[in-house]
Amino acid sequence: MKPPVVILCGGRGTRLREKTESVPKPLVEIGGRPILWHVIGIYAAQGFDRFLLATGYLGDQIERFVSEERWPTPVSVECVDTGVDTPTGGRIVALGERLGDGTFCATYADGVADVDLGALIDEHRAGGALATVTVVRPHLQWGVAELDGDEVTGFVEKPRSEHWINGGFFCFEPGALDHIAPDSVLEREPLEALAAGGRLRAYRHEGFWDCMDTYKDAVLLDDLWRAGDAPWHPWNVDGPKSTDIERFSAHQRRGSAGVARG
Repeated sequence: MKPPVVILCGGRGTRLREKTESVPKPLVEIGGRPILWHVIGIYAAQGFDRFLLATGYLGDQIERFVSEERWPTPVSVECVDTGVDTPTGGRIVALGERLGDGTFCATYADGVADVDLGALIDEHRAGGALATVTVVRPHLQWGVAELDGDEVTGFVEKPRSEHWINGGFFCFEPGALDHIAPDSVLEREPLEALAAGGRLRAYRHEGFWDCMDTYKDAVLLDDLWRAGDAPWHPWNVDGPKSTDIERFSAHQRRGSAGVARG
């Protein structure tokens, strides 16, 4: 069995306020489907079937979407109200009793990638750490000038960053919860403490990754979908596909076709 997956769905999405004043960020649509649907699809297509959504801001809308969506068997999606103003660490702690005593995964409701989740879990377990974070090197938003002294010798359009950043797609052991306080921001004290204690590992993802942080990001992802070039979807992933991937791919194709007709 694959570990359960926590998806952080409670934030206000203030940098996407063009959309999120009346709709929670996880329900902002990419290609006619909420980005939350895409994130669940990334996991479900690779055999994950139990999802816990840590809701907060406008969580009733997310719960309505979940209840009305026809998820393929055996996918189970449960919404848990973790409070409107609860920080990311506190949302995960609030789900502790539902996570059992084994490994669990967690990610954000606004990030998509063609990440190999099986390889991520394998590396996490082999590393023996309490937590593993997927790290990525995003493309910069601007072109970069190449200089020789004060002479500009050329430009590189939106090169990839030399630095690795937090890309979500976490794996945790139950013991990691001992390092997360109910009022903590996951990305600050908890991860910093785990790193300082040598209990946090990185899984380097070199493939596609993007985060719907702003309206511009939403437009970019929507354009990729509508052009038929959405790398995060399982039918665009190279390599052999399992029965789970094929089944969820077919379900997603039917769903997206229905949206297009609507």
